[in-house]
Amino acid sequence: MSSEAIEKYRGEIQKLRLIDDLLFNAVFSNSTESVEYILRIILHKPDLIVKSVQTQKGIENIYGRGVRLDVYAEDSTGKLYNIEVQKANAGAIPRRARYNSAMLDYHALNKGTDFKILPETYVIFITENDVLAGDEQIYHIDRVVRETGKMFGDDAHIIYVNAGRKEGADKELADLMKDFFCVEPEEMRHKKIAQRTDFIKRDRNEVSRMCDFIERLLSENNAKAEARGEAKGEVKNLLNNIRQLMKNVNWTAQEAMNALGLPKEKQAELKPLI
Repeated sequence: MSSEAIEKYRGEIQKLRLIDDLLFNAVFSNSTESVEYILRIILHKPDLIVKSVQTQKGIENIYGRGVRLDVYAEDSTGKLYNIEVQKANAGAIPRRARYNSAMLDYHALNKGTDFKILPETYVIFITENDVLAGDEQIYHIDRVVRETGKMFGDDAHIIYVNAGRKEGADKELADLMKDFFCVEPEEMRHKKIAQRTDFIKRDRNEVSRMCDFIERLLSENNAKAEARGEAKGEVKNLLNNIRQLMKNVNWTAQEAMNALGLPKEKQAELKPLI
């Protein structure tokens, strides 16, 4: 990517926080050490070893809708983890967690394989708001037999981490959630995550990859608009681009318009339509 293109988005990229999907995926991409670090804190498992990590992993469903996971990881014992960051409550509704859990199972079990070898799974949502509205730092969801009160024992776990609550009994987790809202890596409390975030934000190749993602997103959106015969609808096309950046990069409307280089007059024209 050219220097001009990088400079076009660099300022907006520097404002990103870990709670923003684009930076979250960049920081944890191919970084077993970073994923292992936050899983140890969230799960209180200091000995957990992550052996593989994929970001934006797509799982296709031949019978219906597939899924794209922010972070997909496997530990040394074969347990599977899906970690998602969600700024909007709508992206973290319980049925979304249920579906992600089901897709982990769908991906893990080959045809004809015994159900007994299904791995233990964890779907973890890190949410900007208190989606479950209980004012807790963290929520652990496991199936329970109502009549006996005993655990069902299917080894499928769902966890919601309330990033909006930055204080609580678990200080290590609280500090990690504070880090998720830091713009500057030097303000972070967990140095390993700070160092990784600083590298991603400063390294030219990493910044270029994030810029490439934005450019691909806009290019795909423009191609879809042309296929729909909207190429001449400048305002409609711009609105689509802004909305796609808001959805996929987790920018505000203002940040998306700034990244697109729109003049103030154009921004004022579009803002009421977004």
